[in-house]
Amino acid sequence: MQRRFLLNLALLLVLNLLVKPFYILGIDAGVQDAVGSAAYGTYAALLSLSFLLSIVLDMGITNQNTRHIAQHTHLMGKTVGGVLGVRFVLVALYAVLTIGTGLVLGYGAEQMAVLGWLVMNQALVAGINFMRSNIAGAQRFKQDSLLSVLDRVLLIGMVGWLLWCRADGAPFRIEWFVWAQTVAYSVTLLVSYALVHRIAGGVRLAWRPAYAWVVMKQSFPYALLILLMTFYYRIDTLMLERMLPDGAVQAGIYAQGFRFFEAFNMLGYLMAGLLLPMFSRLLGEKDAKARAGLAPLVRLAMRLVLTGTLAIAVFGVVNAQEIMDLRYTQHTAESAPVFALLIGCFVAVCSTYVFGTLLTAGGRLKHLNWMAAMGAVLNVGLNLLLIPRMQAEGAAWASLVTQVLTALAQIWLAGRLYGATLKPGLWLRAAIYATGLMALAVGGAFAGVTLPVMLALFAAGAVALAWVTGMLSRAVLYEALELRVPARD
Repeated sequence: MQRRFLLNLALLLVLNLLVKPFYILGIDAGVQDAVGSAAYGTYAALLSLSFLLSIVLDMGITNQNTRHIAQHTHLMGKTVGGVLGVRFVLVALYAVLTIGTGLVLGYGAEQMAVLGWLVMNQALVAGINFMRSNIAGAQRFKQDSLLSVLDRVLLIGMVGWLLWCRADGAPFRIEWFVWAQTVAYSVTLLVSYALVHRIAGGVRLAWRPAYAWVVMKQSFPYALLILLMTFYYRIDTLMLERMLPDGAVQAGIYAQGFRFFEAFNMLGYLMAGLLLPMFSRLLGEKDAKARAGLAPLVRLAMRLVLTGTLAIAVFGVVNAQEIMDLRYTQHTAESAPVFALLIGCFVAVCSTYVFGTLLTAGGRLKHLNWMAAMGAVLNVGLNLLLIPRMQAEGAAWASLVTQVLTALAQIWLAGRLYGATLKPGLWLRAAIYATGLMALAVGGAFAGVTLPVMLALFAAGAVALAWVTGMLSRAVLYEALELRVPARD
């Protein structure tokens, strides 16, 4: 299982590193440059609103389905056909609730039109995620990896042409970006459905009320978890835009810092999508010898997480202003501290992608929901306190505190419930590694070299430090690839 994890993670990373950073930092940021921070800030707030209620589209079905299909792949055709009927009802309910919330919040006709298209886009994304949960649950990781970038490839082509290749000279409209998303998501949904249909040997759409009730009952704890976690991931932008007199601008400033964090964060999210079916398969094994592979897989994943995220976080914090200046021309002084705080969250967030995913695979939803509820309350409270005083930077501080505390809670829960603890030696290595990284980053900043040169030198130094401190080693990689050299902590 460790070998499959490494090989498929490598494929996921290659595909997504080729596509998604360019989309986020080129296309998405290019749209903000074209329409301005205020217009993009309003769009970002509407997008956050569509995210906040998007759990109604899914009700936790996707995560529960990944776990179910990983353990009962032969039931895919029956499961998909029954769930699709439920999802059509959920789409209608989601649309009514989201549009109603937009009206209550006081958005005008122009903003409500954009929100309507975002509602459709969220419905399409939810459908894609459900189809991909079947493909990943069936352990078809290569196909799932290709699907993970298809919509972004299509968007790069369409929005890139609208931004840079048109000859008519008309100003770019934010609506064009939203409509392009609709086309890209529609195509991706059709392709993913065709793959599921082929793997399952056919899918028959059916509306069975008794089955729908069972699905909703089983999925509700997952739905509650996603709703609570979405609140402390996405509420920041909406609160900024609604609470402050210059809220649209502040939301745009926050979006500048958040965009770089999001570009890196997708790597952890992809790893979680790969780990969930693997953890579920291992936890579903009745053979104790097979289940024994769980702890080594957790340790391997965390070694990779700590090695990569600590390097990214340290470099980002030290060079926040230079990174913002590299991509933006407006509000960089304000967005740099936002980015520094958000990239500091990166280590904590990616840790939850390992330990939180393990708890989800094990069905420990009661524990996770209590943790997420406390995180949501803490985040909203901190935002109410800090946003009026510190604007976008206050929202970033709220995120940092919330993410660190929820990550620590999940690490403790996973250790208590599954014995999936990291040995003190690994934590010590990580501390030494982080200290060395900080020395490298600060030394490079004082040297006065250009950012690209500094990045190249830092990356080489980080690899050497990882090897010297034992965060990565020949023994660890050999064990993961099922070779004969034993790994040592």
